[in-house]
Amino acid sequence: MDMHQHCVIAGGGPAGMMAGLLLARAGLRVTVLERHPDFHHDFRGDTIHPSTLQLMADLGWLDEFLALPHQKAPTLHAEMAGRQVTIADFRRLPLQCRYIAFMPQWDFLDFLARKAAAWPGFTLRMGCETVCLIREGGRVVGLTYRDGDETGEIRADLVIGADGRQSVVRREAGLTVRDFGSAVDVLWLKLSRQPDDVPPAMSHAGPQQGLVLIDRGDYWQCGYVIRKGSYDDLKGRGLPAFRAALAALAPLPVERFEEIAGWDQVHLLSIRMDRLDTWWRPGVLCIGDAAHAMSPVGGFGVNLAVQDAVAAARILAAPLRDGRLSDRDLAAVQARRMFPTRMTQGLQRMMRRKRNAQGEAAPRPPGFVRAIVRMPWLAHVMGRIIGIGFRPERVTGRG
Repeated sequence: MDMHQHCVIAGGGPAGMMAGLLLARAGLRVTVLERHPDFHHDFRGDTIHPSTLQLMADLGWLDEFLALPHQKAPTLHAEMAGRQVTIADFRRLPLQCRYIAFMPQWDFLDFLARKAAAWPGFTLRMGCETVCLIREGGRVVGLTYRDGDETGEIRADLVIGADGRQSVVRREAGLTVRDFGSAVDVLWLKLSRQPDDVPPAMSHAGPQQGLVLIDRGDYWQCGYVIRKGSYDDLKGRGLPAFRAALAALAPLPVERFEEIAGWDQVHLLSIRMDRLDTWWRPGVLCIGDAAHAMSPVGGFGVNLAVQDAVAAARILAAPLRDGRLSDRDLAAVQARRMFPTRMTQGLQRMMRRKRNAQGEAAPRPPGFVRAIVRMPWLAHVMGRIIGIGFRPERVTGRG
């Protein structure tokens, strides 16, 4: 495992797994290191957008992929003034799949891992934590990792940091981060799904004054928006008050919230929005959340990460294979992906509610929601922006 690789990737999330798969498909030796022993972690991003489904079709895997458990949402809705408003409509997209697929991220990653294993140059190491970068002559030439009580190193022509918003790679590379801040956090939890529950339209209720419900088939995944840093205060008020706050917003019977028996059922997601000024240094490149942490608004994170991976593999496969990788190639990946990153983050900042100095939400929905109410055709525009993105990538050939 310590042999020289064309590429070693820190992080086995959507960006890391897709980049590793596509580079191996192009005939390269690539190792992906994932610090968790498996992919089975709740409350990760799990919206698979039409653009990502199109990539599965490009690779010839769509039917097999859609055989995995998922729910389809051809439209997204928000509640405003007591009625459902369609804020994004995917039904006119010029793609094979005109809907969002809600799929647990572990199923998505397991699928990519199985497909990647078909190429002899691909290696996935689970339970391996990236520790630091190896430098020689002002260039990154590999990384060191920890596997249980053992440590090792992997030398490579390129290190890709796909290790999320707490990226070790971007910290070790000394890359500077531009933080756009966030006034909110999100609490994720589960409630059982009962046969007589009235489902929100198309499996997704959208933001209901700070509550999101996603239909998972046998349970509801609930996201409750709170003022940033207020979780301890909320816990101090006790579970009964928390249950009452959720029940006041949810289209579910009050007694259903008695299922929340302890705070260990509630998971805090600290919301961040940032991006790197420069995504690379000689021998190292960051993509996905390591390059740009996204707000959960719109569910862009997984799909933007996958698009980064596709662009990186397409631009870098040939230089890596031929032993001629240059800084210009790494800069080309950032140049390709910076525009959609900026545009998406700008859209997310526009979509979030204005808040006062105490972090309290404005009484009215964001302006873009009010505009869609006045001009319903904008829902198709939003469907295109969310479903396809600002610069979609496609898979062609083998890199």
